Amino acid sequence: MTTTEMTAPASEPPTASATRLSVPPARFRDLVAAEWIKARSLRSTPWTLALTVLFVLGSAAVATWSDAAALSGPAAFLPFDAYPPAGYWTLILVAGSMGTLTVVSEYGSGLIRTTTVAVPARGSVVLAKAVVTAALWTAVGTAASTGSFLVSQAILDGHHAGVPITHPGVFRALAASALLAPVSALVGLGLGVLLRHAAGTMVTCVFVLLMLPLMFSESSRWSADVRHALVASAWKRLVQNWGPGPDSLGYTATVTGSWIVYTLWPLVTVALAVLVVRRRDV
Repeated sequence: MTTTEMTAPASEPPTASATRLSVPPARFRDLVAAEWIKARSLRSTPWTLALTVLFVLGSAAVATWSDAAALSGPAAFLPFDAYPPAGYWTLILVAGSMGTLTVVSEYGSGLIRTTTVAVPARGSVVLAKAVVTAALWTAVGTAASTGSFLVSQAILDGHHAGVPITHPGVFRALAASALLAPVSALVGLGLGVLLRHAAGTMVTCVFVLLMLPLMFSESSRWSADVRHALVASAWKRLVQNWGPGPDSLGYTATVTGSWIVYTLWPLVTVALAVLVVRRRDV
């Protein structure tokens, strides 16, 4: 027997199992890239975001025009004029709903089964969705918040009543309004993983973010504590630069406490989502 006959053929095709073993596991940045492709490939996404920002800017313009006190001079300007509830409650509604759809649409279509087969680390998938959702809605919130301030100042400058960004309370209101969108979207995403059903999750998201604060007043301590622990109430406190009047009978939230509410809601809901998704089937 010759040396050539004893040598195995070098051109033998790889088997299926060998091919699977040669594929490296997906890295976290690969998951983030995949989630970003899912988000931007939807035709409705840019239209929804653009219309939402335009509505927010329009509400800021109307609110500034309607406030005769703000038009009288810088001393009478309140940041609340640039960030009216009508526009920012709409932003909460859209961001929370879009964050919810990021997850429940995959459960509804069955795509989540394919995703979990390709990436068994379900917690990493949820975290990748959270990273993309937070980045996307931070950009949208920053555009809406900065635009609201600029629109209000364009109107006020026409009456020689404009204020700089260093005006008391302005930068805090701008930052709080910019972060309102990612906070709401991440809460919606976390609820989507926990509930998984589109209609139930959407209703729960709207109830928690928008309707629940209306059920509690600031006239009693316990009711005020519940109200101050909700996202919409925290945002409202952060865009107000005035404190309670001397004759006020209500309990006013602190600025520090409102920032803590802003931090805890997305962290807790996403952490629960990561914990739960590892323990149940899809």
